[in-house]
Amino acid sequence: MRDMRYQVKEKFFSIGSDFWVTDQQGSKAFLVDGKVFHIRQTLDIKDPSGAVVATIRKKLVAIRETMEIERDGAPSATVHKVLVSPLHHRYVVDIDGGGQLEAVGNIVDKEFQIQYGGEVVAQVSRAWFRIRDTYGVDVAPGQDDVLMIAVAVCIDRIHYDEEQRRDH
Repeated sequence: MRDMRYQVKEKFFSIGSDFWVTDQQGSKAFLVDGKVFHIRQTLDIKDPSGAVVATIRKKLVAIRETMEIERDGAPSATVHKVLVSPLHHRYVVDIDGGGQLEAVGNIVDKEFQIQYGGEVVAQVSRAWFRIRDTYGVDVAPGQDDVLMIAVAVCIDRIHYDEEQRRDH
C-alpha cells in the first residue's frame, strides 16, 4: 500500500464556503461544507455521495482556540494549540477513547507532520502543488484519511483565526 495524497484549499473560511478535497488523481474525494446558519463555526466533511463522514465545530468556551471533530454524531477528537512551544508550532489532537496525535513543524508555511507516538501518520506540505492557497495532506497507509484531513483543516482554521485576531 502507498500513501494517499489529497489536495486541500487553505483559508477558505468565508461564511458558507464549500470546496472539494481531491485525491492525487484529481478526483473529488471529500466535500468540505461550511455551514452558514450555525451559531458556532461548523464544517461538514462529506464523501462524494453527500454522506457526512465528519463534522468540525469550533469549541465556544475554551482557554485556547479549540476545534472538535465528530464522527457518526459522537466526539472523535479535539484539536488545540500547545500554549508554550518554544522551538516550533505544535498542536495536540486528543483522540476520544485515548491516544494523542501531535502536529509539529511550520504551521504558517503549511509544512508539518502529524505524528502518533513519534511515528509520522500524515505529512502536510504546500510544496507539492503549484496552485496558490493549496496544500497537500499525505496520509500514510493504514491511517484514517478523513481524520487526517479533518485535523489539517482544524489546524488551518485555528491558525487563520489567530491571524485575524492579530490583524484587528
